[in-house]
Amino acid sequence: MLAKGEQVDADVVIAGGGVIGTAIAWRAALAGMAIILIDPDDDAEKASLVAAGMLGPVSESVFGEQDLLDLNLLAIGRFPGFNQELETATGQVTGLRTEGTLAVAYDSDDLAALKRLTAFRHSIGLQAQELDGRQCRKLEPFLAPGTRGGVLATGDLSVDNRRYLAALREAANRAGVRRVAGTVTQVIPEDGHVRVITKDAELSAPRVVVAAGWATGKIAGVPDPVRKAVRPVKGQILRLRHPRGMPPITTHTIRATVQGRDVYIVPRADGEVVVGATQEERDDTAATAGAVHDLLRDAMTALPAISELILAEVSVGLRPGTRDNGPILGRTGTQGLIVATGHFRNGILLSAATADAVTALLTNKEPSAQWLPFTPGRLG
Repeated sequence: MLAKGEQVDADVVIAGGGVIGTAIAWRAALAGMAIILIDPDDDAEKASLVAAGMLGPVSESVFGEQDLLDLNLLAIGRFPGFNQELETATGQVTGLRTEGTLAVAYDSDDLAALKRLTAFRHSIGLQAQELDGRQCRKLEPFLAPGTRGGVLATGDLSVDNRRYLAALREAANRAGVRRVAGTVTQVIPEDGHVRVITKDAELSAPRVVVAAGWATGKIAGVPDPVRKAVRPVKGQILRLRHPRGMPPITTHTIRATVQGRDVYIVPRADGEVVVGATQEERDDTAATAGAVHDLLRDAMTALPAISELILAEVSVGLRPGTRDNGPILGRTGTQGLIVATGHFRNGILLSAATADAVTALLTNKEPSAQWLPFTPGRLG
């Protein structure tokens, strides 16, 4: 723990210890910079610990978000290589899976909506294979008999979010990143440096990166348009386990539409299954009986064998939402202050590409062109 007002020797201070902040810290350290990472003690502040770890630029693409799709495609292309470097650097396994995502529907309206979305994805060049109900059940035999049809997105990936964050932390540690426990409350520019204030310490560095997720809006000194653009969006997910001796009930990530409601089911290599997620405009982290009921109901409609699994954990986190669902990354009007926040549902997918972009900024280069629509300047 640093003493109040203690000065430290660092090129960059990073506020935020989730996948975004930690990935940036690791890559910036590898680029030769002395890095301090301010990491909140409370893991409830890290949306990445509650995520399902889906990396789905195809299955997540929707009408009217072409810029975000372009960025997500950049990210998915970068992720496997980044993940391999991470596993090599740490000797840890992140649980990356490559089977793809199977989206399924259960009534005529849901199937029609899925077909419209698939036609749109085909029109912009995305690969998605339409399947009838029989073909879906051939891929995943435990699907409900009432499955009307589906779409297979083979380009989607998934990763075990907790293993991934643990590997990032280990990689950052091995690269010499110094971690300081605390939550940043204010940033103040002064004399070519930016002063960073937490409850227990003050630090100063020539450059500061705010990667605090939804909590970015609570940091005084961050430009008001950025603070006002980021809001917490509550998400509740379930973690289930197979009983001993039970075969895996799915190998693909399954996204189901059940009477207009979306639910996803993500398998893990260790036998865990993640079911999610609610999306609530709230800022509390209390688990609710209604959310558990709704998630289990819809998951069991899609995959009845879910009822045989062990309910191991109910997790709640706050995602950093923005008004256009896109991240906010770039230099701000404050000298030396960079923001990398607002990744909403795509924090893990975008972590590698974000680390590349911020490291470019820190070395006086420009990020890939796909980031241009997501600078702080778009906020006014």
